[in-house]
Amino acid sequence: MVIERKDAVAVLVSAFQDDPLSRWLFPDDATRPAATARLFEPFVARSAEVGELAVAGGGAAVAVWLPHAAGESGMDTGDEPPPEFLPYLARLRHFAELVGPLHPHGRAHLYLPFLGVAPGEQGRGLGAALLADRLALADEQGLPVYLEASSARSRPLYERHGFRGTGEPVTLPDGPRIWPMWREPVTDQGEQR
Repeated sequence: MVIERKDAVAVLVSAFQDDPLSRWLFPDDATRPAATARLFEPFVARSAEVGELAVAGGGAAVAVWLPHAAGESGMDTGDEPPPEFLPYLARLRHFAELVGPLHPHGRAHLYLPFLGVAPGEQGRGLGAALLADRLALADEQGLPVYLEASSARSRPLYERHGFRGTGEPVTLPDGPRIWPMWREPVTDQGEQR
């Protein structure tokens, strides 16, 4: 299914409104939807441009996948911060300073910055289906995959799909923990390479 970028962003905005990281980055409930939309837009655009934006459930679930070459950094979009970010720049920069260096850069890999399911559709296996589909292709391609789990609730989902923590979680000041996770490709024999 093809989804409009704005619709993909809308799904992610709704899926992440109560996410611990979103609430820490953008603590004002009134401005969080606009700020998270601006955060998601460049990632959704880049994922769509490279043919990696995935949807399930008639567009109720969205996965933003980004291929990364060896040596490429993590979440840098190269853009100037939009005005919606000005009140939150210190938090955004602090997050980037803590998590950015943990993003592996020595090997080509696939990066999953965002996987979200619309609140009314959660618990139906849509996120797991999106993961399984793309991870099967990553296995065929011999690509490892990296992500940062932004909630204790999402971490077990990723572990069920073969992801493992890369070390200690990152604890944001007065905020949530973030779990950097890595998954080696699985061979035809079901073993990680």
